[in-house]
Amino acid sequence: MTRILARCHPLLEPLLPRPTPAARALPDWLRAMPSEVAAPSLGGEMVRTLKHCPPFIDALSLGVMIPLATDIHVAGGELSWDWDPPVIADAPITRAPLGLHVPEQAAGARFRLDGQVAIKFTNYWTLEVPAGWQILVTHPLNRPDLPFQTLSGVVSAARFGLGYVHFPALWTDPGFTGTLPRGTPVAQVIALPLDPAGLEVRAMDDAEIAQSRAIAEALQTTPGVYRRDFRE
Repeated sequence: MTRILARCHPLLEPLLPRPTPAARALPDWLRAMPSEVAAPSLGGEMVRTLKHCPPFIDALSLGVMIPLATDIHVAGGELSWDWDPPVIADAPITRAPLGLHVPEQAAGARFRLDGQVAIKFTNYWTLEVPAGWQILVTHPLNRPDLPFQTLSGVVSAARFGLGYVHFPALWTDPGFTGTLPRGTPVAQVIALPLDPAGLEVRAMDDAEIAQSRAIAEALQTTPGVYRRDFRE
């Protein structure tokens, strides 16, 4: 993984919550989850929860989280905010933390807008990666608890590193009422190489079948074996 350089206008720096490594922004519900629970469907047998699934947690921890700039209040289907950042004359960036897309802009796409507008989170941070890299901007991974779904996109952030990339999103919880707090993760940013590895497709040979079975048996019988023995 390569470094992501996040920069903001100096007038906004005192006001904005900072992007943070995703590993430091794990959701509270993950910390609160038990490690094991009884499963009635298995006769009360104790089963391990997602806390024992390193791939799930590694996805939550990957890259950088971009936080919401200010509190967003939601009531009666309307979104509002009480935020008064300074006017910035030398940067083409809006003072509104949210924008919108009219539903016609998604004509033909399989998004369920139901006549509603799609929102757009304003991103006050430019994002740059070294030559040979790009960034994937996506919804915070494994976060269905958030009342919106950020759309995914790939940006040539090596060449566009001083441009502002904003985050279109669908509001997925029409019953949500309350405040989406400042600092809520609205996008997960992951650095990717410009030239990904190719693809090879074939059947396994006998040695690979044996190795695959050994891995499966170890994962079933030994808690923690993936992170200890198989994770790079």
